Amino acid sequence: MAAYNYTTPDWLDTGDNAWQLTAATLVGLQSIPGLVVMYAGIVKRKWAVNSAFMAFYAFACVLICWVLWAYKMGFGEQWGAAPFVGIPGPIQTIDSELVQAYFPASGITANYPMSTMVYFQFVFAAITLVILAGAVLGRMNFKAWMLFVPLWLTFSYVVGAFSLWGGGFLASRGVIDYSGGYVIHVSSGTAGFVAAFWVGPRLPQDREDFRPNNVLLALVGAGILWTGWNGFNGGDPYAASADAGAAVLNTNIATAMSLLVWTILDLIFFKKPAVIGAVQGMITGLVAITPAAGVVAGWGAIVIGALSGSIPWFSMNYLGKKFAPWTYVDDTLGVYHTHLAAGVVGGMATGLFATAEGCAAFALTNPGGAIEGNWKQVWLQLVGALFIIGLNLVMTSIICCFIKYVCRIPLRMSDAELLIGDDAAHGEDAYAFGDAVQPSLRMSPRREMMPLHELEEGNGKNHASTTARTEEVGY
Repeated sequence: MAAYNYTTPDWLDTGDNAWQLTAATLVGLQSIPGLVVMYAGIVKRKWAVNSAFMAFYAFACVLICWVLWAYKMGFGEQWGAAPFVGIPGPIQTIDSELVQAYFPASGITANYPMSTMVYFQFVFAAITLVILAGAVLGRMNFKAWMLFVPLWLTFSYVVGAFSLWGGGFLASRGVIDYSGGYVIHVSSGTAGFVAAFWVGPRLPQDREDFRPNNVLLALVGAGILWTGWNGFNGGDPYAASADAGAAVLNTNIATAMSLLVWTILDLIFFKKPAVIGAVQGMITGLVAITPAAGVVAGWGAIVIGALSGSIPWFSMNYLGKKFAPWTYVDDTLGVYHTHLAAGVVGGMATGLFATAEGCAAFALTNPGGAIEGNWKQVWLQLVGALFIIGLNLVMTSIICCFIKYVCRIPLRMSDAELLIGDDAAHGEDAYAFGDAVQPSLRMSPRREMMPLHELEEGNGKNHASTTARTEEVGY
């Protein structure tokens, strides 16, 4: 009997493998450096390091959890009779990495090795936690975040992933989530908002004035996020297929339309086009097209872009500023609006505009959406959204309470730490030029407000008088 060909087994399609690894790398770049630098630029200066590090940490932590137990919970054999999650287990042997990619619960196979599939699914899991972090920037205790990441991945993310992608009950009933509108965006938007409630708000002065410290750096991150989405949506046919090309084109069409609509609304109602507003419109367009990318036509992508540039705009700029719970819960970057609201808009639009040809190209048995006479798809999309929202309302609350009341780890930094920012949390400053910042003043809550000549007086004999003046102001 001939020896097994480990180099080029019969099932391996080198083109599919090359594209899948490329797509996975593009999605990875969306997190690091994409959202890392975007977060660093879009927050106040004193939170640049902490915000970037929360994203950086989540990426690393998710990978280790993913290969040790979480991948099989999302894409392995069903655990018990309930079709919600797979049996946990590692992907660590060389045989498990070289075998053909296969989802046992759904019967889906791909023409590349399991290692490629594991990494591809990992970058989606990682970016979900990175997006979620955007809701709690500027005050969450980093130690609590270190525990929150593996817990939320294990008890929330993998349930949604298995239910919709791994062969669980939502997939078997025909809910369409092409590339994570529900699994990633509705879940991160819901969980982020719930976590923001449990963590508590930023300091009042930070909520009132949280202007970006570096808009251009935020734009760099936004650009990486947009172009990286070609891999985000283009990789989900699990092949270098015709539908992958359609998904990439539709992604960019919807995103461009959404950005334009958001900018026009800013111009009409606020009289000035805002760069940060354009970034929000870009994000909502990317999010909304995600569940629909390869199953709608180009005109459908334009309509979805128009909806995602207007409905979340209204949600953020009207509802979010006037009504509870949005005014009560401190969602730092508006993740509720840009991901939950936009994800639901996209998911419901999928039920309306999915084409029969697009579904067939994606290897779905669905006969399309309402435009094809299948109004049932709209109902199915609603059920899928409600399940993900309910799952994350419950699990995120349980996880936050477990960290706070069982582990006795505060979810929120103290007010004294919040006054200082990065130095209190990490002992680092995002923009430390020369000796302008003195180590002796690292714990001074007024330091970032002090002019350079006062900082310089902190050396040697004048340090005591500088500290005294700081305390007299009341900070």
